[in-house]
Amino acid sequence: MGRRYHYHVYVVELSGDVLYEARFRKANPDYVSGKPCVYVGMTGLNPDLRFDKHKAGIQANRFVQEYGLRLLPQLYDMYNPMPYNGARDMEVELAIGLRESGYGVWQA
Repeated sequence: MGRRYHYHVYVVELSGDVLYEARFRKANPDYVSGKPCVYVGMTGLNPDLRFDKHKAGIQANRFVQEYGLRLLPQLYDMYNPMPYNGARDMEVELAIGLRESGYGVWQA
């Protein structure tokens, strides 16, 4: 029987109000005005459940809890599911790619 992978990368759209946060702005010096602001993460849970936990304050990233609007599955669905090491690496690669495209990105 083959190994079943259950790790996922996910992307959460953040409200533009996150740009008022100095830490977020500092992490995104090349942000292109008008592009989305996002959080990129990885989880062993279903991304919908993980987003709900962020919003409920359970092991939450503050930016997602305060500014998270919705998941953006069009940016991550094609990669999931994957093994732990793949998800860990893809989280970084996806964040870098989005930042290079002008997105405002926060990555855990």
